[in-house]
Amino acid sequence: MGITLRAGPIAEVVMDVPPVNALAVRHWHDLARAVREAGQDPTTRVVVLRAEGRGFNAGVDIKEMQATAGHRALVGANRGCYAAFAAVYDCAVPVIAAVHGFCLGGGVGLAGNADIVVASDDAYFGLPEVDRGALGAATHLSRLVPQHLMRAMVYTCRNVTAAELRAFGSVLEVAPRDKLREVALEVAGGIAAKDPYVIRRAKESLNGIDPVDVKRGYRFEQGFTFELNLMGAGDEHRDRFVEGM
Repeated sequence: MGITLRAGPIAEVVMDVPPVNALAVRHWHDLARAVREAGQDPTTRVVVLRAEGRGFNAGVDIKEMQATAGHRALVGANRGCYAAFAAVYDCAVPVIAAVHGFCLGGGVGLAGNADIVVASDDAYFGLPEVDRGALGAATHLSRLVPQHLMRAMVYTCRNVTAAELRAFGSVLEVAPRDKLREVALEVAGGIAAKDPYVIRRAKESLNGIDPVDVKRGYRFEQGFTFELNLMGAGDEHRDRFVEGM
């Protein structure tokens, strides 16, 4: 359990943190290291980022945050998410996110920074941040949905389905859950069959022409999360969430 890396030409980084893949601070940093290690391996041609369990990712471990005195866990989670999202974006080879079940909060940050997203037919995506007294990952959500829908999702905390994202073109394939890994590996295999030097340069060039600096945008959003905590809104909403679990 935890974060594992299965090395190979098609490397797999797997999240398995029961019960819902809500990652603690250490898990975010472990995830960042695994993705970086995969990309730095010259034999890696593509990375598949996927998960075991009920869903892809439920964001940060709010229980850890509320059980930790002061703001150490909050700062740790923010730095961990930043590192993991950046590792996916900066990975030297394409990253395919294979999403099943829920993809919430930090999960959207991972999927939004991936090069390709494939999803199960039961997958859904959302940012419940406003209901948790936080902000963040709208930068990444805006890579998955149109601008006005992104704003509506942030304000209302509504979710979108994999089928909706496929209609937008941000999800490449939708598959039954039991076929998701197979579909992800098939897409990965098509990339892995290409000239690896050319593919690595393609990833570098596409990041270079990206109109949005995702790392700077996300860091800007995080500043407002810290403001909400200074004003007491963060703890209030997180306590309410933990009490309702």
